[in-house]
Amino acid sequence: MTTATVLDIRALNRATLARQRLLDRADAGVADTVAHLCGLQAQEPQEPFIGLWSRLARFDPAELDAALTGRTVVRTHLMRRTVHLVTADDALAWRSRHDAMLRQRAQGAYRRELAGVDLDELAAAGRAVMADGRARTMAELVAGVEDRWPGRPRRALGELLIAALVPMAQLPPRGLWRARAGVRNLPLAAWLGRDVEPLPDAAGDPVGQRLVRRYLAAYGPAATADLRAWCGLAGLPAAVKAVREELVSFRDARGRELLDLPGAPRPDPDTPAPVRFLPAFDNAILGYQDRGRIVDDAHLGLSVAGHRAVLVDGRVAATWTVREERLDVRPLRPLTAPEREAVTAEGRELAAFLDAAMDDVPAG
Repeated sequence: MTTATVLDIRALNRATLARQRLLDRADAGVADTVAHLCGLQAQEPQEPFIGLWSRLARFDPAELDAALTGRTVVRTHLMRRTVHLVTADDALAWRSRHDAMLRQRAQGAYRRELAGVDLDELAAAGRAVMADGRARTMAELVAGVEDRWPGRPRRALGELLIAALVPMAQLPPRGLWRARAGVRNLPLAAWLGRDVEPLPDAAGDPVGQRLVRRYLAAYGPAATADLRAWCGLAGLPAAVKAVREELVSFRDARGRELLDLPGAPRPDPDTPAPVRFLPAFDNAILGYQDRGRIVDDAHLGLSVAGHRAVLVDGRVAATWTVREERLDVRPLRPLTAPEREAVTAEGRELAAFLDAAMDDVPAG
């Protein structure tokens, strides 16, 4: 590996913006962008449309709808046991590597309620119910198994089955543009027509190695703690060890080692950064353990609370929402006149995309 040099917050910020396609909108398709970003967090079904609008030069919501109905992109529980929008290929390739984490997190959330439940037996019962190929809600799936575990909370059984034990896809119309639809689930293999890939019996965690490279391409330079925070896996030590000689190394201002791909973009820290509107739970913020590269400590809670953020000069400087068909921006710090003008201009473009109205942004 090369000798480590120090990257300050601004250098890391510009690298993140470039990797996340937030420095320049990309002339790329939806599936390519979803793959590059290693998925978009999607528990709020409409938010990925905003994330893609902010990243793509010519985003048409119909393209994402077509990817979902055409089964090239899928909604599924994956990183951090959270619903993500990922490509079909990534869902099938990554799911087995996440299985243990998904089980641990789901079981941990309901440890007392599920005490004594054999997880393999519950998984087999869930698969048997779903074997007829009919999509089901969580309540319908639980109704098919709960007689085997009388008295257990239905919510606990359902979340364990759908978010951990049986790899599931959330089917359209859930997640389509401006659609309001509940969650209907079908096993990934049934929906995609291909089986989830088993973990290879090989040293060095080859699936983890691919995850490390893909993560760094979209989020680097980053520490192993950042990688762990993004995916929920326990640091992927064997994978990191196996690919370490391929990587370059830096340090951040705290002295943490940051790893990166040698040829990945690391723009000049003085590169101008345009205003960008981010959706709730955007991984440009949540994809790190140390989020200081993009958000101040005073505002860290906004991201996990589901507030939508506005980036000004690459950092979270305001929140936004739509109320009564009006896009409302609330600055978190005083904005200069040029900054207000830029936020207002970008906000009006987003408002047009959302069929909303917008007033000038207040100074803060």
